[in-house]
Amino acid sequence: QARLSDSGGGSVQTGGSLRLSCAASTDIYLGNCMGWFRQAPGKEREGVAYLYTGGGFTYYADSVKGRFTISQDNANNVYLQMTNLKPEDTAMYYCAAGSPYYSDYGGASNPECRSANFGYWGQGTQVTVSS
Repeated sequence: QARLSDSGGGSVQTGGSLRLSCAASTDIYLGNCMGWFRQAPGKEREGVAYLYTGGGFTYYADSVKGRFTISQDNANNVYLQMTNLKPEDTAMYYCAAGSPYYSDYGGASNPECRSANFGYWGQGTQVTVSS
């Protein structure tokens, strides 16, 4: 059964750090995209960071570039290291998985991760940053 389990949220002050973790079942991890999304109250869900588990592709939203780092290990886990946190980072964070996208230009050897392709979701973990 496909499964994602995310954790690691908490409350920190501005400038603090947190590391989110996501454990994925093998059937949805291998050869797929893994990512982190967030949704703040009253706002739309937004993609924060993605990676292709086979390597070669990562994406960061402009708002988190230089502060957040997505990574993976050899045990189907994906992490989001968040540093220099700001109050506007406050949101529910969700781990997600989905199929890679192959563009006509890049072909089969250059998979990409796009938000529309994510179809598996964790239960979410709350991140609260106070000023």
